[in-house]
Amino acid sequence: MAAKRVGANGRVTLFDLSDAMLAVAREKVVHEDLQDRVRFQTGDMVHLPFDDGKFDVVLSTYSLCPLYDPEKGALEMYRVTRPGGRIAVAHSTEPRNPVVKWLADRVEDWAWHFPWLSMGCRSVSVLPALQRAGGRVVFSRNIGVPLWPFFVFIVEKPAG
Repeated sequence: MAAKRVGANGRVTLFDLSDAMLAVAREKVVHEDLQDRVRFQTGDMVHLPFDDGKFDVVLSTYSLCPLYDPEKGALEMYRVTRPGGRIAVAHSTEPRNPVVKWLADRVEDWAWHFPWLSMGCRSVSVLPALQRAGGRVVFSRNIGVPLWPFFVFIVEKPAG
């Protein structure tokens, strides 16, 4: 979708720790005939191999919650975003209701015994780190079911 959105002159970099996930993405890119717009890169999200301010937009969908240091991963995304650019994130978050949170914690304790079910994700909170770095929230919303909510937000990096 991003490769279609940026148009013929835009470029998209798909980044993942897993070569297998990038192979799936590559198949989709080839199927849509968008190879000239997309670059594939593997690596560790807490040590992004890109220059400061390299990207206009950085998008993370459920990639921060399995990281060993989600806050550092978010700050790396901030680092590689150009001034005036935006970072869009969706990740797991904790239920706000204490009773629902207690129940979700019990289910999560059980689910971690089945990696295919938990997908390695856990609740994280990275927005405060991005705000401390100077990011300005332009959109935020909790979505999903009460037991397993997701937090979606967009942060703009100040221009200059």
